[in-house]
Amino acid sequence: MTFEQWTRAVLERVESALEHYLPTQATEPAKLHEAMRYAVLGGGKRVRPLLCHAAGELTGARAECLDAAAAALEMIHVYSLVHDDMPCMDDDALRRGKPTVHVKYDEATALLVGDALQAQAFVALTSDVLAPAQQASLVRELALASGSIGMCGGQAIDLASVGHTLTRAQLETMHRMKTGALLRAAVRMGALAGETPNADAMRSLDAYAAAVGLAFQVVDDILDVTTDSATLGKTAGKDAKDGKPTYVSIIGLDASRALAAQLRSDAHAAIAPFGARAQRLAELADLVVNRVS
Repeated sequence: MTFEQWTRAVLERVESALEHYLPTQATEPAKLHEAMRYAVLGGGKRVRPLLCHAAGELTGARAECLDAAAAALEMIHVYSLVHDDMPCMDDDALRRGKPTVHVKYDEATALLVGDALQAQAFVALTSDVLAPAQQASLVRELALASGSIGMCGGQAIDLASVGHTLTRAQLETMHRMKTGALLRAAVRMGALAGETPNADAMRSLDAYAAAVGLAFQVVDDILDVTTDSATLGKTAGKDAKDGKPTYVSIIGLDASRALAAQLRSDAHAAIAPFGARAQRLAELADLVVNRVS
């Protein structure tokens, strides 16, 4: 199976899982559920679910277990986007090529959509397809990654950094929390959904996830200044306009491109001990760095 065929097959499973775990639009409160589905379905790169499935293949995880974990990861990710786009944070009107939730509906609905998606993610992780021990392990991974020492903490640092100059080390810390924590959780949760890896294997996967997570943000910063809004599916050039520190603003465009390439090499090196079994993870590292949106 080619990488493209594998990706299509996984994405079909992920969309079906999201449909399964999201309340139907006909369920009351209908407006909230409609807005949740608007935010989640029919768009997005689904990088976190893909990483989850790829890591799970290394440990023999059952596909339905990975579906639950992947759906939970995507719902947490989308909740963060919905809140991130609100006027009290980044105040953006475009996401995934369509109006953001607070623009399409209203701010109160957007706030509730994020709250509800966060809760629904943990509904997925406590489904019967996962053994109790797996449920506990995956819930902990996702909660830590999305909380104050992970994604939310990174967002807090991001908001506080507007108009300030950060060192490269400070910028890296922010992005390892804001973006990298959930990407790392995707890899770890996929692996933990199967046979528990030994300590060496988890260290290799953590090193891979750290490199991919940072590469994702570096490429985001590059695309923000080199790509138009129609291609990105969100407002291009917004970081510079809002006075946010980025890799491009701190080390320059050429150095940012070189850093992304180095991080891809680091990701490949980290999973080299797995050999051909880590092919999908290697291909996903390439996808993260080579993407155009």
